[in-house]
Amino acid sequence: MRAFRVAYDGRPYHGFQRQPDVPTVEDAILDALADLDVLASDASTDRARPVPRGYAAAGRTDAGVSALAQTVAFDCPDWLTPRAFNGRLPGSIRAWASTDVDEGFHATHDATSRAYDYHLYAPGADVDRAAAALACVEGTHDFADLTAASDRDTTRTVERATATRDGDLLRIHVRADGFLWELVRRLVSLVHAVAIGDRDLDAVSRTLDPGTIPDHERVGPAPPGPLVLRDVTYPGVTFERDPEAAESARAVFAAANETAVARAATTALLRDGVVEP
Repeated sequence: MRAFRVAYDGRPYHGFQRQPDVPTVEDAILDALADLDVLASDASTDRARPVPRGYAAAGRTDAGVSALAQTVAFDCPDWLTPRAFNGRLPGSIRAWASTDVDEGFHATHDATSRAYDYHLYAPGADVDRAAAALACVEGTHDFADLTAASDRDTTRTVERATATRDGDLLRIHVRADGFLWELVRRLVSLVHAVAIGDRDLDAVSRTLDPGTIPDHERVGPAPPGPLVLRDVTYPGVTFERDPEAAESARAVFAAANETAVARAATTALLRDGVVEP
């Protein structure tokens, strides 16, 4: 069995998980594996489409969310390297590292922590207030008021939560033993409200005590586009970078970055020009 690190720009996709009639990252991955003829011939009939034996992924990122270290693992032939995988994947999805793992390895259940980064445009935000708000969520808490999921255990342990400034951006980094649906994006909304003074620091403590704030005061999720699945850790598992595959990924995302920078300059001109032509 082999595990692959997969990076992708999530903007063109309706999330990771397969869905009918819309493009998803998982569908693109399975299309590539079908082209490579590595799908199981005896796939379970309860699946929407065939998958390789032992197939699982580290997480189900939402529509528009990107990833650096999404992890997919499955039985495959020795020749299926990240470079070979990329030969059938679309350019916005790149495998860049891999490792052999024991039979029975499960990319979802064997992960001991995941980390996300969110790049928040917040030129007027106080980074110290943001950092103080994030410090409050470290440790084990009930995050029921920071998720859209309410039908399961909502307790999670946040190992690290930090905020650093990069120009007009706040980079919010959160590592935890697991994440609930929209937890990071709702946490970003709460931290932003504290950082710009719309809410006091006590609002974080009240949010971590479910039932103490009315539903209409619960924060909604921040936009998905700036969110990236940064890392997924597995005990005793070390991924080996494939130099050619990693360079392919770097080139693809560098080109996308150049386009985004140019587009940002264009929209800035439009913004400023309507005020002072």
